[in-house]
Amino acid sequence: MAPKVLVVDDEAPIANVVALKLRNASLDVLVAMDGQEAYERAIAERPDFLITDLQMPGMSGLELCARLTAELGSIPTILLTAKGFELEPGATEGLPIRRIMTKPFSPRELLACVQEELGQLVDP
Repeated sequence: MAPKVLVVDDEAPIANVVALKLRNASLDVLVAMDGQEAYERAIAERPDFLITDLQMPGMSGLELCARLTAELGSIPTILLTAKGFELEPGATEGLPIRRIMTKPFSPRELLACVQEELGQLVDP
């Protein structure tokens, strides 16, 4: 069974490009357009991996990671941020964020990161 990846971004074109790239690599992809929808989908679907935008209306990517970690345990995460946006020191401490990628990013590079992280989960 293919690993399940939840992609969260309030910008539909970004979510769609990422989802397409991951699906073409035979991953099972779920898409949510904001943090609340992502939280609900994650509780119902239990993804193996999370790719989330940092800045979203309602619930940020950091808040989403914190809530999911409290509810489901550690879900490896790639956090997407806008160019020039800097996180506060320690903002990701205690969260399962494996990488932070700045937009614009290469979908190919993102896929390579996801595959590398999933490989480490399967092959520790």
